[in-house]
Amino acid sequence: MRPTSHPPTSGPSVPSGPRTPEPPSVGAGSDSAATDTAATSTAVSADTLRAIRAARRRPRARTGAVALVLVLCAVAVLCASLCVGSYSIPLSDVLRSLAGRGDAATDFIVLKVRLPRAVTAVAAGAAFGLSGAVFQTLIRNPLASPDVIGITSGASAAAVVAIVVFGLGGATVSGLAVAGALATALAIYLLAWRRGVTGYRLVLVGIGVAAGLSSIVSFLLTRADIYTAQQALLWLTGSLNGADWPLARALLLCLVPLLPAVCLAVRSLPVLGLGDDSATGLGVRVERSRLVLIGLAVCLAAVATAATGPVAFVAFLSGPVARRLVHGRGPALTLSALTGAVIMLGCDFAGQHLLGPTEFPVGVITGVLGAPGLLWLLARANRVGQGG
Repeated sequence: MRPTSHPPTSGPSVPSGPRTPEPPSVGAGSDSAATDTAATSTAVSADTLRAIRAARRRPRARTGAVALVLVLCAVAVLCASLCVGSYSIPLSDVLRSLAGRGDAATDFIVLKVRLPRAVTAVAAGAAFGLSGAVFQTLIRNPLASPDVIGITSGASAAAVVAIVVFGLGGATVSGLAVAGALATALAIYLLAWRRGVTGYRLVLVGIGVAAGLSSIVSFLLTRADIYTAQQALLWLTGSLNGADWPLARALLLCLVPLLPAVCLAVRSLPVLGLGDDSATGLGVRVERSRLVLIGLAVCLAAVATAATGPVAFVAFLSGPVARRLVHGRGPALTLSALTGAVIMLGCDFAGQHLLGPTEFPVGVITGVLGAPGLLWLLARANRVGQGG
């Protein structure tokens, strides 16, 4: 049997030796380009995330720094209020007295006379500032503060009626002032209701109600005797001269439930700031949320007014000043409360010690500061085209 022979292959033979690398195929090039694009996009995404985190951290850092500065200012003015007076006390003696190791005379001056006044100023200023900031943010109008739209006017009218007509005083006047503020707020809300409450209508109705209540107060003062009218006028000016520990404790006890309630209620405030239609679309019950926020802000202003009288412009100035310090980022409610405390403390200290031998009530000093602030806000709103 003969072996089968394979025919020779046609064509040139392939030379032996090193082989040239073949160029990459089209599929391999696409995979490489896709890998490079994915790596580039990942790097860009990481850079973008870092930039977003840094942009978020900057406002928080500024807010924290401003809050720290305001706290330090409040502590400095508080220490000055405890040290300076007709009987000056060194800071070391004040600190010993606060620690419970002072002598009897220093303890009486610091703990019985000056400290309750300072605590009342801090608590009332924080309540005024927070109330004004909630009103202004909710209604989106810088004029919407309790002392402009008639809330404190209602408290003042009720207090004057109690003093002049019924001859009452003390805690009864304070309680009636709170009731007057709440009743006035309810009347303003009902008068401004037209299938909802808008900011401009609420402000205009509030200004009208405040004017009517001021005329009632003026009429009662003209009919009162000199002594009673002087008592009522002192209350109307706003003063911390009668502050003592029972008053300070009552104010603090009122703020204990109010402040946590405000912290819970303001969660809906950013959504309400988008407008009623947008807030409704996002599932927020607009009128209910607005009513709760207005009620809490009214309570804050009412208890502060009952403790110190209608101190002018603290609620009005605190919010704009706080927002100015953080370049207008957000409602700045905590900063508004701190700003109100600093304004109240600083103006009370100035009225007692910095304007000559005559001691002025704190409401006089805040009124002097608040009038230019009101004009500045009106001019600024006109320049930027706002209606407020």
